This record gives sequence, structure tokens and C-alpha cells, in this order.
Amino acid sequence: MHVHVRDNNVDQALRALKKKMQREGIFREMKLRRHFEKPSQRRKRERAEAVRRYRKLLRKRMDREGF
Repeated sequence: MHVHVRDNNVDQALRALKKKMQREGIFREMKLRRHFEKPSQRRKRERAEAVRRYRKLLRKRMDREGF
């Protein structure tokens, strides 16, 4: 991952780096890897996340269609 520093503006480059890392999901990955997660817990968490995403999609569809 590359971020260019222009005119010695490190703050702006750091902000761009954080934005890229957020988009890539690196912060989330680091948070998940802080502690060991048993495979059964991982499957359970991933299943719950999938359900959450699906319900969110349904809510958006319902709002768009006017229900």
C-alpha cells in the first residue's frame, strides 16, 4: 500500500493511509487477530455476520420498494 506525501504534509498522507486501511478492512482484521478465536466460534461469528448483511439488504429493498 502506497501513500504519497506532498509538500511535507504528513497529516494529510496519514489520513489517506488510514482511509485506505479502513477500506481494505485491515483495522477489522487486526481487531479480530488480537485474541485466538476457536474455529467453531469463527464459523458462528461469520454466520451471524452473513445473516446481519442479508437482513440489511432486505431492509434496503423494502425501503426502496415502499413497503
